[in-house]
Amino acid sequence: MSDATYKVTEVVGTSSESIQQAVRNGIARASKTLRNLDWFEVVDVRGSIRDNKVANYQVTLKLGLRYEAKA
Repeated sequence: MSDATYKVTEVVGTSSESIQQAVRNGIARASKTLRNLDWFEVVDVRGSIRDNKVANYQVTLKLGLRYEAKA
């Protein structure tokens, strides 16, 4: 990773199971359309409540996309 340059983008992953699964879901979905994902940072965690219980987790992620070197 030395001398790498990154573009940073934000996504929100969601899950009805856990914060960890929301992170996994966000990265899995982003990886279907974005290349060279190298790192992530959790910048916000929130959720929704239904019937006095956690109904859904939402995690805002910053994703680092490494720029490709020109050949």
